[in-house]
Amino acid sequence: MRKFAIGAAVSGALALSALAVPTASAATPDLTFSGVVVNGGKAIVVGTTSTVTVPVTYTMTRPADLVIDYDTTAAGILLYRGSLSDIDNELGGDAAPTCTTTATTDTTVTEACTGTIAVDPYNYLYEAADATTWKAAGYYGHIEQDNDDSDGHISLDYGYDMWGNLGTAQIKRAAKLTANATPEPVVKGKTLTVTGTLTRANWETSKYSGYTSQSVALQFRAKGSDTYTTVKTVTSGTAGALKTTVKASADGYYRYKFAGTTTTGAKTAAGDFVDVK
Repeated sequence: MRKFAIGAAVSGALALSALAVPTASAATPDLTFSGVVVNGGKAIVVGTTSTVTVPVTYTMTRPADLVIDYDTTAAGILLYRGSLSDIDNELGGDAAPTCTTTATTDTTVTEACTGTIAVDPYNYLYEAADATTWKAAGYYGHIEQDNDDSDGHISLDYGYDMWGNLGTAQIKRAAKLTANATPEPVVKGKTLTVTGTLTRANWETSKYSGYTSQSVALQFRAKGSDTYTTVKTVTSGTAGALKTTVKASADGYYRYKFAGTTTTGAKTAAGDFVDVK
């Protein structure tokens, strides 16, 4: 089933409904989508609760006589994984895009459009498989309805078209990272123990869980300096636990830094200051 983005216009924006739409029942319009860029080409990093609003830009060319009013007709860009005929998951917008005419002919109108895709992890990201490369698709939908039942009859007619493989977007799990250096204060030359935890969003449980077997850099910034340098690399253990030791040499800040992976975003812990006596 597909979610069809057509509803009543509210304050100039499209109020979306979730209609299960079968194969389009009307003639396919001659629409083309090009130059699709999602999130400026950057990965989309999503946690467990907050909706991430992702910007999308694209060019759309439509027939000059095709009216897209975002009331009874709609067009735009969505993200999907799987194939067009067998979609595993889908992400769309919750407002009408803004389109500006850039060129016209006797039969066509070309528009530069900007829109958004709302990535709500609680309602639309279900499993680890959602942390992957998604495809961009253009869509067009229409709805016609007659709710006047005074004659004992109502009608509803709707159709939906999609054009796939217009671009890609990487969705990643958000990470959390902590660092704690002890003892504080410490005698110069003595051993410091730096612990921490690396976790990442688990969309199945809506919580963060430990990210094991990952390389994490331990970094140090001396008091009065603006630059962190890597001291050593630590591998996360059970439940994402991090632990290592260093010799205390000077006042400064210790932190862990995770570079990220293909499925999980990068993260840097806040620096923990250590006073060396």
